[in-house]
Amino acid sequence: MRLAKEYPGTARELCALDHHNAFELLTATILSAQTTDIRVNMVTPTLFARYPTPEDLAAADPREVEEIVRSTGFYQNKTKSIMGMAQGVSERFDGAVPSAIDDLVTLPGVGRKTANVVRSVWFDEPGLPVDTHVTRLSHRLGLTEETDPVKIEFALNAMVPAAERGGLSLRLILHGRRVCDARSPKCDVCVLEDFCPSSRLPRKRSA
Repeated sequence: MRLAKEYPGTARELCALDHHNAFELLTATILSAQTTDIRVNMVTPTLFARYPTPEDLAAADPREVEEIVRSTGFYQNKTKSIMGMAQGVSERFDGAVPSAIDDLVTLPGVGRKTANVVRSVWFDEPGLPVDTHVTRLSHRLGLTEETDPVKIEFALNAMVPAAERGGLSLRLILHGRRVCDARSPKCDVCVLEDFCPSSRLPRKRSA
């Protein structure tokens, strides 16, 4: 696959969020909503140093957590989510982040996209997170016309082996950030340009 050659590596290697365990990745992914991975990586070292376990975060002073994550935006809601998630992991899963998607989505702040990130990146389980980049590229490439993230996920799942779903998502995200920009796609340097139905480059007509 061309994207695999362009962006080599495992899902864990391709993930831009800094983490050392499933709890850190889950927390960072929740914090990444409506902000950049770079911004999240700036605040998580302090957050994880102060609250290294789900039990620690669940028992934290919300005001202190809010201050740490403030720069990621929506800091009050995010604080509630990560503290609620930590409490759920601590009380219902014996302090260990579950790998099953049906368990993950029962935690505060965790939807299918976040659950699939943790499944594919940390647990090396099938999971295809669908964000705005994946949605945009799947439409531009003509892979699906679905607009609902869950339906897009299922449509893409049918096209790739289960073990490659997480990697595909991350490669689409990287390609969306670096090349297939929402407003000004760089079709002239895109490795998929020759068969992309949305290419802005003129096609050669056969004689």
